Amino acid sequence: MSSQPITKNRLKNIIDLFLNCPIAVYGDFLADEYIFGEFSRVSREAPVLILEYKESQILPGGAANTVNNLRKLGASPIPIGALGNDAAGKEIKQQFRGLKLPLSSTILVNDYCTPTKTRFVTGSVHSSRQQVLRLDRSKPFRHTGESKNKLWDKLHSLSKKSKAMIISDYGFGYVDPAMVTRISKLLKGFPITIDSRHNLLKFSGLTASTPNEPEVEELLGYKIGNDLEHLQKAGKTLLKRLKSEAVLITRGRDGMVLFTRKNPSVNIPIFGSDEVADVTGAGDTVIAVFTLALAVGASFEEAAYLSNYAGGLVVMKHGTATVSHQELTDAIDRGKF
Repeated sequence: MSSQPITKNRLKNIIDLFLNCPIAVYGDFLADEYIFGEFSRVSREAPVLILEYKESQILPGGAANTVNNLRKLGASPIPIGALGNDAAGKEIKQQFRGLKLPLSSTILVNDYCTPTKTRFVTGSVHSSRQQVLRLDRSKPFRHTGESKNKLWDKLHSLSKKSKAMIISDYGFGYVDPAMVTRISKLLKGFPITIDSRHNLLKFSGLTASTPNEPEVEELLGYKIGNDLEHLQKAGKTLLKRLKSEAVLITRGRDGMVLFTRKNPSVNIPIFGSDEVADVTGAGDTVIAVFTLALAVGASFEEAAYLSNYAGGLVVMKHGTATVSHQELTDAIDRGKF
C-alpha cells in the first residue's frame, strides 16, 4: 500500500489507474424497480393517493449496483451471482451484457425469484419526485452441495484474473460465509472487502469492511450518535473481532471514520452538501471505489478519501445511482484538503 502524502494529484493519479482494472464481485444481485407517476387525487375508496402512471425502469441493485459502479468508473468488474429466471433477472443480465461484462458466472436460476425492491415515486411538473411506497419481493437462495462446488470453482478461478474481490452480502443467501473464509485463507495478501447488511461478524479475516453507523450499532448493541468514545470503541472492537486490516465506518452527514490496526483513526468530513437527496445504493458506491483504489495500490487512507468523494456525489442523485470516472476526478479538483 502507498504511503505517499494525500494530494489532489495523487488521488487523480489513482483514479486514472482504475481503467480496465479487473475486480471480482461476489454477492446478492438485486433489482431496483422504479414506478413513476403523477399525483392525481385522493381515492374515494380509501385514504390513499391515486397516481397516474408515467413510466417505470429496473436498475441493478445490491451487488449488481456495485458492479455497475465499478464499470462506470472504468474498471472491469467480474460479476459472480445468481438471478431469477424472471423478468427482473433477465433485465439485469441484459444490462450487464450491454456493459460488456463477462457473464459466465452470472447464472439464471429457474426456481429463484430475483430480490426486487419496487419503489413508487410521485411528483408533479412543479415539484420534485418523492418516494411514497416501497414493495419488496424476495425468496432466499438455497445452496446445494452442487451449487457450492460450482461457486467455489468460479471464485477460485476468477480470483486469479482479478486484482481484488468485493463481497456484497444483502442477506439473500447467495453469499456463503464458509466459502468466503475458504477463499480468504487461500488468497493471503489479496485485497478482499466486505459489505454485509446484517451478518458482518460472520466474515472475519478479510482485508477491510465498510459498514454504516446504524449497522455498527445493530451489531454491537449500543448507540454511537455524537459520542466519540463510543465511536472509537466501535471501530477498535470491529477491527479486533473481524481480524481485518481496516474498518471504514460511514456516518451519513458526519462523513466517515477510518480505523486501521497501526495508525490513529482518521475522521473524513462529508464531501459536498449535507442536504442528502437519496442514500439508495450509496454503500455500493463506497465499497466499489474503496476496493478499486486498494487494488491499484492506494493506501487505506487514500482509498477512504476517494470513497468519501464518491459517496458525497452519489447521495445527491435520486434513485439507485453511480459515479463516473470524470465526476470523481472533477470532485477532487473542487475538494479541499
